[in-house]
Amino acid sequence: MPEGTLLLIDDEAPLRQAIARMLELEGYTVLQAPDARRGLETLRTHADDVLVVLSDVKLPDGHGVDLLPRYQAVAPLAEIILLTAYGNVPDGVQAMKAGAFDYLTKGDSDDQLVVVVARAVEKARLQHRVLALEKQVGLQHSFASMIGTSSALRQVKALAEQVAPTDSTVLLEGPTGSGKELFAQAIHQASLRRGQPFVAVNCSAFSKELLESELFGYRKGAFTGALADKKGLIEEAHGGTLFLDEIGELELGLQAKLLRVLEGQEFVKTGDTKSTRVNVRLVAATNRNLRQEAEQGHFRPDLYYRLAVFTLAIPGLNARRDNIEPLARHFVAYFAAKLRKRIQGIEPEALRLLRQANWRGNVRELRNVLERAAILCAESITADCLPLELQLAPDELPASSDERSLRHAEKQHIQRVLLEEHGNKTEAARVLGVALTTLYRKIQEYGL
Repeated sequence: MPEGTLLLIDDEAPLRQAIARMLELEGYTVLQAPDARRGLETLRTHADDVLVVLSDVKLPDGHGVDLLPRYQAVAPLAEIILLTAYGNVPDGVQAMKAGAFDYLTKGDSDDQLVVVVARAVEKARLQHRVLALEKQVGLQHSFASMIGTSSALRQVKALAEQVAPTDSTVLLEGPTGSGKELFAQAIHQASLRRGQPFVAVNCSAFSKELLESELFGYRKGAFTGALADKKGLIEEAHGGTLFLDEIGELELGLQAKLLRVLEGQEFVKTGDTKSTRVNVRLVAATNRNLRQEAEQGHFRPDLYYRLAVFTLAIPGLNARRDNIEPLARHFVAYFAAKLRKRIQGIEPEALRLLRQANWRGNVRELRNVLERAAILCAESITADCLPLELQLAPDELPASSDERSLRHAEKQHIQRVLLEEHGNKTEAARVLGVALTTLYRKIQEYGL
């Protein structure tokens, strides 16, 4: 099986064919060209496949060192090895500075050429893998990856897509579990900073002292236990995006330090005497009403107004119920693959219960419920795989029904007992204190 595709450009046909044959014996596919023009044409045709270009330095229509940028422009992930009949140190130095992988003298050692080509191929393969992973991560964290078409979600996505390319600070407001971090990642991926770090910090996960050290870093000897300099997460996010989740938990003293970062893109590490300059974009998230907190003196008003340059209200799952079914199917497919189970889908009754449930924990709660269900179910997600509180949730009734009626209460109570007794009607009748025949009559009457 070929180990990769190479392009060999050399005007000496016998030598070119000899080198090509040697590399083909190593398992490579070798494309050949006698000059720079045809070499570039071949490279354009096979740009996605060629891992390494081996080019003679002295070609009839160009010099190898001068051709390096042209090769790199056509196939940026390919490695370039320059070959020369006579070793020339200045040319070699220039070639390496221009980005050549190596500079070899032809005929010195076939074994050396094979080793260098193998190293170049491995490096090129690694670059292809990294690019593929970056594309995969970018897709996972993009606006396009967000599941659901409800109008509430479409509106907030449209606003987020407008602010993403800017450097404006964004404040994401919404209930816990509604997907605020997903929006933050999508904003980062759609910005000009997408190739730089995305650093996420949950402000509620640290004590005040530890959070200050994590965010701003410190100098060696700043306090007991500071045995070496520590770079803070704000500095780690330099050039990229800093996401501060649950920013409402930030202590007032740290709010003042964060305000300085927003206003001047600088801060002072603990134990330092000079400022550290940074270039970061801030995206913050909260499940609190920060405006109200600022009015009550629990949050700095000046920081609130710097954060709320562009505010996005992320709707909870109860406000976008159209998303429940596609999200549920996505999570079931994901957990089926993760658990290596042949789960085909969700039964209609289970879907009905999911649609009518009150999702206080939003998307995160739905995900957790379906992970549990995927563990319990065999071939499909059924109603009895869902948590008991979802199974016992009252049915949605027509608007004209009086949910406070005795008839409705009796139906719900019988249904609850039947579920608790796993459908055992004899036990259910005993718990209810009625004859088994009475229970059967009620089951038929209420359609249970």
